[in-house]
Amino acid sequence: MWCDNCLLLLPLRAGAIAWASIIFLYSIIGGIVLFRYGQFLFFVYPEWQIYGGIAMAVGATAAINAIALSSRSYIWTRVCKFLWPFVLVISAVRAIIMIVELQRGKEKITWECANGGQLWTTSAAAGYGSGNAPSGFCTAGFSSLNAAFIVCLLVDLVFQLYMLFLNWRFSKRLEHYSSMKGPFYGGYYNA
Repeated sequence: MWCDNCLLLLPLRAGAIAWASIIFLYSIIGGIVLFRYGQFLFFVYPEWQIYGGIAMAVGATAAINAIALSSRSYIWTRVCKFLWPFVLVISAVRAIIMIVELQRGKEKITWECANGGQLWTTSAAAGYGSGNAPSGFCTAGFSSLNAAFIVCLLVDLVFQLYMLFLNWRFSKRLEHYSSMKGPFYGGYYNA
């Protein structure tokens, strides 16, 4: 027996579109924050740009998925079904590396906060950026910042995994109900 509603928190299509929109929004915002302020947290030149680029790729995949779901496109749903596993693995590797690099840069981040939020001297000398770190980075303290990063990265992975499931489930629904016209276009059997 096929279960059409197993493990669904929201209605399948509309809920998946909403879920993809949430992933799109926080991924794009996170990517912008990393592009703008990443040099205060990560100390090897292209590092924060790579993390921000991966966040943008996650956001783009979520946007493509939302469009595919909204148009009930079987082809684009299959494209997303192909993309999500790769995006999920890349995001998991990114999360592990970000956590490790934050731990390695603990003293540098603490120094930046102790010196008014200015950029680490080696980073400033290399021309990685200018200005001061946002006050929120230093007000919370490193342990709170580190815990927030870890929790956010884990929540991101769970959200992406659930989006992979929702996309797979919608793809299977399109396959199973293609001849019966499913719950779309006039009923289950359209007799």
